[in-house]
This record gives sequence, structure tokens and C-alpha cells, in this order.
Amino acid sequence: MGRHTEAVCRLCRREKDKLYLKGDRCYSDKCGVVRHAYPPGEHGQARQKFSEYGMQLREKQKARRIYGVMERQFRRYFKEADRRRGVTGEILIQLLESRLDNVAYRLGLGRSRAEARQLINHGHFEVNGRKVDIPSYLIKVGDVIAVRENRKNKPVFKEITEARDQQGTVDWLEVDHEKLQGRVLRMPQRDEIDVPVTEHLIVELYSR
Repeated sequence: MGRHTEAVCRLCRREKDKLYLKGDRCYSDKCGVVRHAYPPGEHGQARQKFSEYGMQLREKQKARRIYGVMERQFRRYFKEADRRRGVTGEILIQLLESRLDNVAYRLGLGRSRAEARQLINHGHFEVNGRKVDIPSYLIKVGDVIAVRENRKNKPVFKEITEARDQQGTVDWLEVDHEKLQGRVLRMPQRDEIDVPVTEHLIVELYSR
């Protein structure tokens, strides 16, 4: 099964929360959750009551949709988080934050994670001076992520620069807007990651 190719606003409405999947639109009054604060479909406005399993599943789906990860890949991240020492749920979110497409988005080099993912696939980025076109590449402390020199004049990066102020920046990354690059100062703590996910429910789901 490939990636979701239909209207992504439906995904936010399904979770009844802003997942910031569509860049500029998510910050405007055109946001699907703002216009229709209920799930899509003819039964969307009906009262919904989830079981314990249903709540766990919704949190897992929400995390997958935010980071653009397919089920098999998401399960691998969970297994890796479970293998490491520490709080499994927090490590899982930290691993997802360490993906190159997410870090590029956090640096303001993409208006959404999906756009950052596409730009990486098209070979616009480098890590520590070497071209990397794998969105799932895991970034480490000290890594320098940059737009490749011969790609900086592309119109898309001018558009991204103009829209950058809407996103804000994060403390665990150092950004050089002029050079279109940034450096990872440290791994983020859970309270620094602004994703609306209750990760312990995901841990409970995979521990059933």
C-alpha cells in the first residue's frame, strides 16, 4: 500500500486535531479542522464513543499521519524504541523527530513535512556536505543539514523562506536562514516536541 494521496485535510478532521499536513493552509481560516470540526463522512457529526483499543489505535494513527510513516516502518521505530533504555513512548517520538524530513521541516526548509520529504527525495539536501535523498535518514547530534549549493536559487526555496515565520523555530536546532542550513545541537526532550500525541497509548497498543 502506498502513501495517502487524497485530501490530507480529511486526515486532520478524522483525528479532530490539527496535524499540520498542508503547510500554509493549516495556519489560515481555510484549515479543514477550523471549518469543519468533526470527522468526514455522513456519520461524522454523530456522537462517537471509543473503546480502550479504539483510543489507542487513534493515537497510533495520529502519530503515523503527522510524521508520514507507513505501518510497517512505524512498527520498526517502536521496536527500536522498545529496545533502547528509557521511556519507550518518549524514545519513539524522539526517533520520529530525528527523521531528516522532520528536521528539515523544523529548520523551516519545508512548509510541511510532506514538502520537506519531497524535496529530499528530489536530491535538494545534504547532510555534513554529502547528498542525502532518504527522508527517513536519522539525524544525530552535530549533524549539519543544508540545501545543496546548486539548488538554493530554486523558486520553491524563495517561497518557503517567505512563509517561514508561521512555523517558528525549536531550541534543539541552530538555524542559519541566510545559508539555508541548520545544525542539531542536541536531541529534543518530550516537552519540546509539540505533537498532539499521547504516546503511552501507542505503547499500550503494541504491548497487547
